[in-house]
Amino acid sequence: MIARMWHGITAAAKGDAYADFLRARAIPDYRGTPGNLSVHILRRDEGGTTHFITLTFWESLDAIRAFAGEQVERAKYYPEDKNFLLEFEPSVQHWEVVGSAKP
Repeated sequence: MIARMWHGITAAAKGDAYADFLRARAIPDYRGTPGNLSVHILRRDEGGTTHFITLTFWESLDAIRAFAGEQVERAKYYPEDKNFLLEFEPSVQHWEVVGSAKP
């Protein structure tokens, strides 16, 4: 299993709207890709900005490729992101999951 992690920053005033956008647009996109195991969106308000981490879990790099394209390290952005994000980080991180537990 592979974890894919993306980071984005919005102005705090747009944090709620961006969270709504992610739930409505990004989560269905991730979940609609075969091989996606789960999606978790994390939020942290910090002064005048709001940070988001999108943490997704995948069966394989091939599944990530189906979502992100051949350059799996490149961040995938939606056209609407330009209305929210303060910057566009060019890449994501991938981590091999070597252990996990469920309650």
